[in-house]
Amino acid sequence: MPKTEIYETTVTWTGGHDGHVRMGNGPEMDFSAPPQSQGRADVLTPEDAFVGAVNTCVMLMFIWAAERFRLDLVSYECRAEGTKLIELDRTEIFTQVMLKPRIVVRGGNEPTETVEKRVRRGLESAQKFSLVANSVKSHVIIEPDIFIEAEKR
Repeated sequence: MPKTEIYETTVTWTGGHDGHVRMGNGPEMDFSAPPQSQGRADVLTPEDAFVGAVNTCVMLMFIWAAERFRLDLVSYECRAEGTKLIELDRTEIFTQVMLKPRIVVRGGNEPTETVEKRVRRGLESAQKFSLVANSVKSHVIIEPDIFIEAEKR
């Protein structure tokens, strides 16, 4: 039988185009509209949070997949770009989120091609099982740079 979980946040308007968010998991921070929408720089925006949510969720699912595929992960760093379309009537939608992970794994004694295939399968699993990536209408694209380190002798 399926189960449900509830996640909550509380936002408070602090004036202008600014607010404060308290996450159910504990963190709190100020946020604002983006500067181009009469907001402030140097604080979280809903757009940043959206792109960050996709990026962080896919990374965590890749870590999960890397463990299952027995990848010897050295490092994972991912830059994400969200493309927002602004229609003539000022409605807005993110049309895609591009993830560009840089992944380094140790290859051990396995052929590089074999390890790279496992990394790519891990990325496919990460995208498939990412709650956030599966919950958005935008197209999520992953373009990785994968590096296999040779076994040190």
